[in-house]
Amino acid sequence: MADLLEIENLESGYGRIRILHGVSIATTGNRNVGLFGPNGHGKTTLLRTISGLIRAWSGTIRFDGTDITRMAPRHIVELGLIHVPQGNRLFPDLTIRETLRLGAWPSRARADEAANADRVVAIFPKLRERWNQQVRTLSGGERQMVSIGVALMSHPRLLVLDEPTLGLAPRLKDELCAAIKRISDEGVPLVVVEQDVEFLLDLADHLYLVNHGEIATEIRPGEMMNHQAIMEMYFGKQVGPLT
Repeated sequence: MADLLEIENLESGYGRIRILHGVSIATTGNRNVGLFGPNGHGKTTLLRTISGLIRAWSGTIRFDGTDITRMAPRHIVELGLIHVPQGNRLFPDLTIRETLRLGAWPSRARADEAANADRVVAIFPKLRERWNQQVRTLSGGERQMVSIGVALMSHPRLLVLDEPTLGLAPRLKDELCAAIKRISDEGVPLVVVEQDVEFLLDLADHLYLVNHGEIATEIRPGEMMNHQAIMEMYFGKQVGPLT
């Protein structure tokens, strides 16, 4: 099966500061990819480079065989690669209904706007209850639901989530994790950056540890994922083989 997303020797950064050092990852078919590692080591920079928000210095990014390395973000969205960044960056004065409609902007999504809206409120019932409320009146967890809902309105072929549960209370976090798992179960492949390793172990088929802008460890589909070993890698301890 061909790789849906293939990244080879990717380097990028900000100004003269190099953040990514030859990163290579791939996601095949409907398999989910999880990225984890210490804060400030390049995970968000990687997602921003994939979605065209910052320019790649070198290397290649291919989405379903198309080279998107230097493609504008709007064209990447049209192809179906949809990125939900940290911090639910929404227009506070718009209602949920108005905000979700913005997600149907890509031409490939317009014909399915009504069906996708029904899908969003089926996954996030709270949004139907607050349909005409302004975004500014919502809780942090509800705003994150809207952010993911906007992405689903774009009819994604690959959904990229940057720390979707960051800062949420445990109950809301569990609710959002279940919704993300449902999105995956309904056939949308995911690339997820997340600090909750337990969640990634349950969600992802393929895991990458990002450390100092490099892929420090790769756990391939079918390999045993020992939780203790992963936690020790995360906190920088020396570990033996994953068993």
